[in-house]
Amino acid sequence: MRDGDDELGAFRKLQSQLRRRWALADGEGPEPRDIVVIPSLSFEGIDTVPIDGVLHYEERMLFALNLLRHPRARLVYVTSAPIHPAAVDYMLSLISGIPNEHMRRRLTVLSLYDNSMVPLTQKILQRPRVVERLRQLIRPECGLMTCFTVSEAERSLAVALGIPLYGVDPELQWLGTKSGSRWAFRKAGIHLLPGAEDLKTEADVVNAIDALWTDHPHLERVVVKQNAGFSGQGNAVLDLRTLAPVSPESGTGHAVRQGALTGALRTMRFVDPHQNWDTFAQKLEREGGIVEAFVDTPGKRASSCQLRISPEGTLDLISTHDQLVEGVDGQVYAGCRFPADAAYRMAIQRDAVRAAEVLQDKGAVGRLAVDFICEQTGDGSWRHYAIETNLRLGGTTHPMMLLRMMTDGRYDPTTGLYLTPRGEPQFYVATDSMCSDSYRGLLLEDLLDIAAVDGLHYQAWSESGVLFHFTGALSEFGKLGITAVGKSPTEADHWFEQTRRVLDRETMGLSCTSKS
Repeated sequence: MRDGDDELGAFRKLQSQLRRRWALADGEGPEPRDIVVIPSLSFEGIDTVPIDGVLHYEERMLFALNLLRHPRARLVYVTSAPIHPAAVDYMLSLISGIPNEHMRRRLTVLSLYDNSMVPLTQKILQRPRVVERLRQLIRPECGLMTCFTVSEAERSLAVALGIPLYGVDPELQWLGTKSGSRWAFRKAGIHLLPGAEDLKTEADVVNAIDALWTDHPHLERVVVKQNAGFSGQGNAVLDLRTLAPVSPESGTGHAVRQGALTGALRTMRFVDPHQNWDTFAQKLEREGGIVEAFVDTPGKRASSCQLRISPEGTLDLISTHDQLVEGVDGQVYAGCRFPADAAYRMAIQRDAVRAAEVLQDKGAVGRLAVDFICEQTGDGSWRHYAIETNLRLGGTTHPMMLLRMMTDGRYDPTTGLYLTPRGEPQFYVATDSMCSDSYRGLLLEDLLDIAAVDGLHYQAWSESGVLFHFTGALSEFGKLGITAVGKSPTEADHWFEQTRRVLDRETMGLSCTSKS
């Protein structure tokens, strides 16, 4: 094992080749290219995240199989648990122009048969024989590694394999934390919610809430966020209305109010039901966090814009979405609707570009998403606040990539619409958590058969229908992912609800609430 300085030097040397390798992997030329896909959920605390079937999130990157449309591309896809061969065949069937058998010969799906809740990359690094096998499967002179997210573990694996990594340098990961996001938004000059960042201790949190409440005495709630929380699980909401007797307008002394706030931290609503203030504070001390005003405006939207900073220096817009949220105070991501509402999608796209330019200037490369809260004002107009940047793939990545995989269309940044090769717009609603207890026990073969009989599958001739994903969690957890596509928002909604109705009917059950 290399020491830190040797590894960092080796990584920098490999990354100097990234621009050429990325152009090769992303290009249309005849040159050979080998891609290693590592869909590892390399987040601290992933072993305690209360999401049913979270291990199967490793299937989210199956859209990378689209790279096999290049006839000289080879792809290695590594997972903790086996992926059903029918799931792989289904994804390959979405790719037009290349026979499945031709792509199958150039694809290696490698499972570690390890369901433990340890990030996949760490599992690989703990298995020298697996690392060596991966080295034998690729040609290092044309190899590239792509990941769901990048941590020091992914850097170590890239060095071990001797290939560059497409993603942000781990040294820049702080830019994707809650505190780093607020820094970037200020640097970009875009609106963000009132709050404070770089908080570590209980006293920091209390002082930040006190200052925020003093500046905004009519504030009803605040949210405390851990810097590296995943899918909303690192958030907690404090209701200031229960502390009205010590509010800044009550005339109560500063010390009394701070004492009341200190006690109230233990009564916050934690998104993760396994958290309490003690465990929350321990992680906050390790990684830091922020306090922000909580937007209580009825009808508010959680929206986002996805972008890509290429190693060649271009900044590409990919999509905008309105997110579907659930859980404690709507803090948990449950799905998305494409595109974001026309009332504000170009405005959030503009500000996302400004934030991405700040990150690009710092040296960031790869996919990212900027999240916003949008609220409607009294005169009917909308205003938005940037709340977070994710320097990784996310829940909105794979629905768009699957649509591109199926249609060969493009995103039009001048309208915020996705256009087919014929220039017609498409819309979708997607989720990774369509669930019911009655779906438990369904095999993937059952799902595909039901979809075929009831005409749910996406059809190229109609440019509408349903794409299935995240199917590894179906039999055990009664949970699957779908992207419902239509030529209008109404048609997309129809396919989404029709899928739910058909599955409910076929399993003779009712949809239930699941841990997303």
